[in-house]
Amino acid sequence: MTSVFQSDENSGTPSSALTPAGLQTLRQLKQRRVAVGLLNGGTYLGLMVWLATILGAQGWSWIDVIMFLCFALAAPWSVLGFWNAVLGLWLLQGRKDAIALAAPHALTISKQEPLHKTTALLMTLRNEDPSRAFARLGIIKRSVDATGQGAQFGWFLLSDSDNPHVVAQEQAAFDQWQAQNAPDAARMIYRRRALNTGYKAGNVRDFCERWGQDYEFMLPLDADSLMSGETIVQMVRMAQDHPKIGILQSLVVGAPSRSAFARIFQFGMRHAMRPYTLGSAFWAGDCGPYWGHNALLRIAPFLAHCDVSKLADGKPILSHDQIEAVLMRRAGFEVRILPEECGSYEDNPPTLLEFTQRDTRWCQGNLQYLQLLNLPALEPMSRFQLLWAIAMFLGLPSFTLMIGLAAFKPFDGESLAQFPVQSALGFYLAFLLMYLSPKLAGFLDIALTSGGMARYGGGLRFTLGVGVEIIFAFLLGAISTFRTSLFMIGLLMGRSVTWNGQSRDAHSLPLAIAFAGLWPQLLFGVLINGLFLYWSAELFLWALPLTLGYLLAIPFAMLTADPKLGELMTRLHLCAVPEEINPPAEIASLSIQERSASL
Repeated sequence: MTSVFQSDENSGTPSSALTPAGLQTLRQLKQRRVAVGLLNGGTYLGLMVWLATILGAQGWSWIDVIMFLCFALAAPWSVLGFWNAVLGLWLLQGRKDAIALAAPHALTISKQEPLHKTTALLMTLRNEDPSRAFARLGIIKRSVDATGQGAQFGWFLLSDSDNPHVVAQEQAAFDQWQAQNAPDAARMIYRRRALNTGYKAGNVRDFCERWGQDYEFMLPLDADSLMSGETIVQMVRMAQDHPKIGILQSLVVGAPSRSAFARIFQFGMRHAMRPYTLGSAFWAGDCGPYWGHNALLRIAPFLAHCDVSKLADGKPILSHDQIEAVLMRRAGFEVRILPEECGSYEDNPPTLLEFTQRDTRWCQGNLQYLQLLNLPALEPMSRFQLLWAIAMFLGLPSFTLMIGLAAFKPFDGESLAQFPVQSALGFYLAFLLMYLSPKLAGFLDIALTSGGMARYGGGLRFTLGVGVEIIFAFLLGAISTFRTSLFMIGLLMGRSVTWNGQSRDAHSLPLAIAFAGLWPQLLFGVLINGLFLYWSAELFLWALPLTLGYLLAIPFAMLTADPKLGELMTRLHLCAVPEEINPPAEIASLSIQERSASL
């Protein structure tokens, strides 16, 4: 029997026991999943027992019971994040065959192999700034053409815009872009729907029904997407060499930004995503993630098996990507991720308010999966993925409630003198470490890699960036968790998000707007921190990592949105990503265009 920590090469397993693309044995994936399940289950159980000894030291009050139940709902996400980070760091630093173990589909591809399958690149738009979208699409096309494989690609602008001014700009920009690429004009199409039925999922399905028969693959792009031509061509090579790969997702990272908020957020997200994604790919295998963009999809099985334009209640689905992934796997096609940074970029929200708005849309979309849990014939791993997407948000109000109840804990009549302070402090620090573990694993990976910190502007800049991002993460975590918790209460009362264009460029946030969006956090913070301070100054100080964000929500939002701070951080290369220090051709071209547009 091959070890759970080895690749599948020469395992001697019969073909009937392989994944659909023949990339790994089902037996080995099962062993990995059982091992990860045991690690997570044991850690979770240990935390729950530890917390029970703390809360039940003097008997159980109703506050103790509710706090215990809240932690039971909130903890699994952090526990799995911890073990994914540990696995990812082990693969990054302890194994030379990390890609063989986690992404065997990426091993056998020849960079010289010509493409013999056609691909449609789709950019979906909904009242976005056309100049930004076309700048990125133009760069992608030039990069693809530079590989010598451009004839194998078609280009589609799929608009759901209903703002007449934006529609006119889209049409004019497309006409100009098509004229500049006259030899390829027949492979460049602009289509606008009068109604955005089914939102983005409906937009993409409309393309498949009208033009899908002309292409083997499609590669959806958001209005902020940017990819290198070499990455796209390599992904097509992987998919055409493995006909049973239905979705191939690239690891998307944040592009250089002049917004302070986006810079700091993507600095931490990039480092967290690298070990987390590699670790999860190790055991998720053929049931990988799909994030809705910067991914290659095989059109025929997608059209035949992945229709999620409408739910059973008649409402359109907001988070279409994960359900499309599990349906693709149910159809007998693998869903794989390329878990390495490889020239696939996106823009992150430029302000806190845009960030929380995006989070609430994801929240409502993921909770819609509750209607889909009873879908028949799903792979067990796929069903777990749906449950996990739901649990990601169900734990947030539990976490917020637990913090609130902690401030009222002294009211339950128990003796503070007999409270197990040392054990509680150890539990608190252990959970904070677990909460930060994906970021810390990513930071440690860079520090341990030769030349790693130099890619981020040197050791001093990297270390300063790490410190800034950790403080940022605690503040943002409190603010966004509370915002999403309020939104979930609103969902119970019939509230819903709307689907429209997003603000993607750096801009300031006036006090009135920040106060209107964040006063509930401030009010909650004054109450909770006031209670902690009332009971004990020491308790107040220890709670600050989790509660300071409530008090500082408004100035935090305004400061991180301030263009002056963003410009200062850009000049200092603080929280810079490698593409800012040493920009590849696509990023350099985008930077030139953005500077020209700002003049």
